[in-house]
Amino acid sequence: MDWAGLCRVRQPVYKERMRNLHPRRRTFASRPLADLIGAAIDPVLARQGFGQSDIILFWDEIVGARLASMSEPLCLRWPPRSRGGTERNFAPATLVVRVESGFALELQHLTALVMERINAHLGFACVNRIVLKQGPLMRRAPAPPRRQPPSQAALTAAAERVGNIGHEQLRQALTRLGARVLTQE
Repeated sequence: MDWAGLCRVRQPVYKERMRNLHPRRRTFASRPLADLIGAAIDPVLARQGFGQSDIILFWDEIVGARLASMSEPLCLRWPPRSRGGTERNFAPATLVVRVESGFALELQHLTALVMERINAHLGFACVNRIVLKQGPLMRRAPAPPRRQPPSQAALTAAAERVGNIGHEQLRQALTRLGARVLTQE
């Protein structure tokens, strides 16, 4: 038998040994932050009675932009369980919502609609009562304004200043950077 024949015979054995020495490593593909945020904040919200983060994260979508701007969910209060623990009777929770003082009366009139929307979003009758607490809301920081793309004049001026660089991607990156700098001046 020649060397080529020996290599063909031993190759599967070598691959198997290498597989045992280096177990398959998990590859981490990039995932959207929205997919990861639920797992990160669910334990924190569970202490406040929220089994899932859906009510907190999707409050704007559930109640609408107008109601969401004047209210925020605080906690879900579940009724106490029976002592035996064998009963599977489900008792819906009470949702506690903080409301701006002048808006409480209007939200009180809309509680049936809000409960209906919450239960429809969750897919089961989770909430059967809403308790309103008046007080100031914890305001979210406003989103920073989006930067406008540089004008065509700034792009051409930056391209003239960058000059003749051989590497195409580097020249484009420097042109974009120069255009941003020129628009800020």
